[in-house]
Amino acid sequence: MAWCALRSRVPPLPLSLAATAAAASEPHSLLLRSLLSTAASRHGHHRRRRLGPTVYAAAAAAAAAETPLPMTPRISRARRHPGGAASLARVYADANAQRPKEYWDYESLDIQWGEQDGYEVLRKVGRGKYSEVFEGFRPGSDDKCVIKILKPVKKKKIKREIKILQNLYGGPNIVKLLDVVRDDESKTPSLIFEYVNNTDFKVLYPTLSDYDIRYYIFELLKALDYCHSRGIMHRDVKPHNVMIDHEKRQLRLIDWGLAEFYHPKMEYNARVASRCYKGPELLVDLLDYDYSLDLWSLGCMFAAMIFRVDPFFSGQDNYDQLVKITEVLGTKDFYNYLEKYGLELDPQLERLVGRLLRYDHQERPTAKEAMAHPYFNPVRSSESSRTNSQ
Repeated sequence: MAWCALRSRVPPLPLSLAATAAAASEPHSLLLRSLLSTAASRHGHHRRRRLGPTVYAAAAAAAAAETPLPMTPRISRARRHPGGAASLARVYADANAQRPKEYWDYESLDIQWGEQDGYEVLRKVGRGKYSEVFEGFRPGSDDKCVIKILKPVKKKKIKREIKILQNLYGGPNIVKLLDVVRDDESKTPSLIFEYVNNTDFKVLYPTLSDYDIRYYIFELLKALDYCHSRGIMHRDVKPHNVMIDHEKRQLRLIDWGLAEFYHPKMEYNARVASRCYKGPELLVDLLDYDYSLDLWSLGCMFAAMIFRVDPFFSGQDNYDQLVKITEVLGTKDFYNYLEKYGLELDPQLERLVGRLLRYDHQERPTAKEAMAHPYFNPVRSSESSRTNSQ
């Protein structure tokens, strides 16, 4: 399915294989090493049906059935000591401070709801923790759309997603929010998006050429640099949220439900991003993270595309995820990272992971810096040629 492709269950890449592959693909590995930084000091034809209460009822029932199993904490959270360094975004740190409060104050958003009856669904194409997704259309129009029916969540979260999508509308490779509608009876909201003829990443990625990979990663970096410049972290970058119409060579970054406005010195929820794409700052409970989290997630995507291993880091839980990362990146300098930010791991976790790697999140390149990497020279050259010929 286009919007909820299942993750392949390929074993983690052995350290020896990673080293061999990296040596054989130096341009890729150079960029990977900067994205997954180890520096010390930084998403047929079918019968049409109207979008009615039954669809909403099904979505709500599905949400109610997803009662999480009770979890027994095995390891406590890391502790942050007062003497640790402040974590501050290296770029766009004041992006929201330079804008009026109504730009980022999503709780004050007055949502203007459209007419739900103006859309019909064709088929279900995906589901997530917070939504059910359908391919649809507007009667009288040949244009398809995507209808995202939101499951019961806090109004604050709905307002945040809508406000962010409104702020980013028209940005490069950002999925366009076309309408927001609500069922009159159930009050269940839906978001209407532009349609992308996506190919399942498990099918598409193995067919991509070296240039294709450079091109699509570059396009994704454009989207990230734009949203970061607008003061917004995506916080859920992964193949499932990157729609690609390969025939049109069109990419869209979707699913902004976990996105958030960045404010310096603010602490954020660590329960964001899918496990295999979580940055180490989330895994060690460093809560004043920033835009660089998205670059780590992109790096994980990039590595999986290059080495044909999906996902690239695959832990059984968040703690094992940290171990899987060290198996590929090494174990030398992680404690320097912890010391710099005044983080103390639970002793159980410390024994579990042993001596780990160093990869200060502030040392990762920004999206704009990554786009300037020589790896993307062929893409930039092609873009320049197209511009000059127009």
